[in-house]
Amino acid sequence: MTTATSRTNSFRQTLWNAALQVGLPTVMWRLPKQNDRHFLTSFLKNPEQVKIDFEEFGPGFAFSPFTNPEGKDTYFIKADLHYVFADTSNPDSFEEIISPSSVDPGFIELITAQRAGLKPAHTHADESQEASTTYEDFTAEVNEAIRQIEEGRFQKVVLSRIKKMGIPADFEIVTLFDKLCTAYPTAFVSVVSIPSSGIIWIGASPETLVSQDAEGKFRTMALAGTQSAYDADGHLIKTSEALWRQKEIEEHALVSRYIVNCFKKIRVREFEEDGPKTVIAGNLMHLRMDFTIDTVDINFPQLATVMLDLLHPTSAVCGMPKEPARQFILDNEKYDREFYSGFLGPVNIQQESHIFVNLRTMKLQNDIATLYAGCGITVDSNPEKEWIETELKLQTLGKYLA
Repeated sequence: MTTATSRTNSFRQTLWNAALQVGLPTVMWRLPKQNDRHFLTSFLKNPEQVKIDFEEFGPGFAFSPFTNPEGKDTYFIKADLHYVFADTSNPDSFEEIISPSSVDPGFIELITAQRAGLKPAHTHADESQEASTTYEDFTAEVNEAIRQIEEGRFQKVVLSRIKKMGIPADFEIVTLFDKLCTAYPTAFVSVVSIPSSGIIWIGASPETLVSQDAEGKFRTMALAGTQSAYDADGHLIKTSEALWRQKEIEEHALVSRYIVNCFKKIRVREFEEDGPKTVIAGNLMHLRMDFTIDTVDINFPQLATVMLDLLHPTSAVCGMPKEPARQFILDNEKYDREFYSGFLGPVNIQQESHIFVNLRTMKLQNDIATLYAGCGITVDSNPEKEWIETELKLQTLGKYLA
């Protein structure tokens, strides 16, 4: 391990620009409630699409689409180069955690030249025909979902919408990444680029899907129910004074029940519950229940791998029962979710794995950003209120593009 200090304006920006210019899969992330900011790149330009196995894989980063029924379509970006940047008075002080024996010569040439001013295109041109979801289309989908819930086809479904915005001319990925890290200290902030597929995704997710630390502690959470964190006068509401409607309480209970049922399927009965409690995520409040299991005590080291397969997609992004809810989404949403509401996160980095649901996220394609937001629909849903909820969620990232 070596330590050094960059003399450029931003060594991370130089690394990012060089990786995109050469066409290398690259990730930056910051874990919740931590300061360290990670940069990881693979010298395999077309990363493998595999089923994640935490016990067998080396260090890397997982990136999965929403539609991934067997788990085999998950990109695994191998950690050929990994830097950790400490959040100090000098934000470009870093530690080199993984230094490869062979490095892409074009990448090194760009780094050596310190081409901090290089501004590669964000990604390939936006060739999709999808437009921002209209109020009329979204509320019609919500009404149809309520009708099918009343008919007993499912209990809950999560519907989402997209909003397209222009990317400012002076836009810089690393600058936005740092702004999100500052604005959302409890979120998993990430940016993922796979140049061969023409995609860049950036987000600030509030939801852990699965994690397992070096001591074998497994964690997941039920996160559901949404309201503004501010009152009508613009004042922050104390979490102890938050009031929840029956609709949000029931929505959260469905997600918690889904997780417990997954534990039951694999005969895991020894788990700790903490909650439900009100938590703040940016401009929003949610209900959250935390689940913790000591995999050493129950002799189940592969729990994270098994639970990842069982949980995705959770009731919080799909619905209950899972299959009819997922089919409703595929039949009624007028766009492909792609990686929105999939999962992502570091695998076996410093002996820990942390996988999050890809929420509060946007996709970048040249000068267009596509933002995504969803909400849980139950029999008690009000279409107009669901639209307002998604608008609040879109502001998490959208306000940085306005």
